[in-house]
Amino acid sequence: MGMPPSTDRDLWVSWSDYHRLIEQLALKVYESKYRFDAIICLARGGVRVGDVLSRIFDVPLGILATSSYREAAGTVQGHLDIAQFITITRGSLEGRILLVDDMVDTGFTFQKVYEHLLKEFPSIEEMRSAVLWLKGHATVQPDYYCEYLPTNPWIHQPFEDYDSLRPHQLESWIRKGTSSADS
Repeated sequence: MGMPPSTDRDLWVSWSDYHRLIEQLALKVYESKYRFDAIICLARGGVRVGDVLSRIFDVPLGILATSSYREAAGTVQGHLDIAQFITITRGSLEGRILLVDDMVDTGFTFQKVYEHLLKEFPSIEEMRSAVLWLKGHATVQPDYYCEYLPTNPWIHQPFEDYDSLRPHQLESWIRKGTSSADS
């Protein structure tokens, strides 16, 4: 089953498109010659992006959980929660950091997290940011991004199939051959 066509209101992303964008983002960061000591990704959307980038650049990956899209089945931005702690694979959060997420939508979350990190971790010397998508109504611009979306579409990412899949549905899901990885 193919993907629906993308429009000004909806951007449909396949797994192959998603991985290609992460690779393009890695290349943009590499070509900028920015050298960083660690990557901090924002969970949940930035986890896959951060994981791949940390593997490519061979730097520690830190994860900071944030949540603001809870209302209306995750389609309306609400109050922003930022986790108290960062999980990082090696060392502490210091030096030069690359802050990673999947997108900058309004920019509210990105700006608040940026300010939070600089306040809570005074050993950060420099921090740049990288995302796959930048929406037109964003109030902040990341240092690196792959696609600018001036019409602010809803981005249908390939892993969203799992948002509505529940454990009791797995057997029929697998038997039917329906898999997100096939898209």
